[in-house]
Amino acid sequence: MVCAGLNIRPSSDRESMMRVFLISALAAVLPCSLFANGPEPVAPKPKVTCEQGMVYDKKTKKCVSAQDNRLTPEDLFQTVRELAYAGDYEGAQIILAAMPQDDDRTLTYMGFTNRKLGKAEAGLAFYTRALAVNPANILARSYMGQGMVEQGNIAGALAQLRAIRSHGGTGTWAETSLRTAIATGQTFNY
Repeated sequence: MVCAGLNIRPSSDRESMMRVFLISALAAVLPCSLFANGPEPVAPKPKVTCEQGMVYDKKTKKCVSAQDNRLTPEDLFQTVRELAYAGDYEGAQIILAAMPQDDDRTLTYMGFTNRKLGKAEAGLAFYTRALAVNPANILARSYMGQGMVEQGNIAGALAQLRAIRSHGGTGTWAETSLRTAIATGQTFNY
């Protein structure tokens, strides 16, 4: 049985042939619904665009330095998400530098932005640190797995997918996006 919409492209290189074999084997034993795209996260919409290194403060209705102590961690995380979603990974890293460096969410976003800037090894190191702080961080696991897919490490990506599920992440965007990346070889930019 072939799953509708499952994109398996034949190729002559060994890595692609192994991916096709793995996907075909999975499709033979798992329900097709597991390969369907799930809901994507809602794109954050910035209300105001600030200069690099600045964050919009809802209370004062002004752009302030990311170092401003009136900002909450959620204000900073929202700004990082907006910048990362817009592809401004360097701008996101400036805001991340003002955040607690031992927080698993900070480490996850540092991993994501480094990976998207082409620093795959640095990205994986940040994901590893995030998971040492919080092994149940399924977003870090999803992004780490997607980085592994980009490097051709499908076995490592599958291990992260299993870990996401074991931490209660079945049906979440983290699980769906990694499952899709494993099946198609295409990763997500958010």
